[in-house]
Amino acid sequence: MVKIRLKRFGAAKRPCYRVVVQDARKPRDGACIEEIGTYQPIEKEGSQVSIDLERAKYWISVGAQPTDIVKKLMRVQAAKQAQ
Repeated sequence: MVKIRLKRFGAAKRPCYRVVVQDARKPRDGACIEEIGTYQPIEKEGSQVSIDLERAKYWISVGAQPTDIVKKLMRVQAAKQAQ
């Protein structure tokens, strides 16, 4: 099964995440199919989330399952684009 999930990178105690499309059997920081965005929780409120929603919708249409956190981040990105 293909999932849309977070891949951690960054320094210790300064996490950054990439939103990736990845096989569920692969390790969290392993090889991914495609990177579709970033999430930086340390940044200020307006610039934390950056996701390509068109690519995310494409992957969901072909059967990829987003994790709960990624669903929330996609809602935040959609609200940010709607403004």
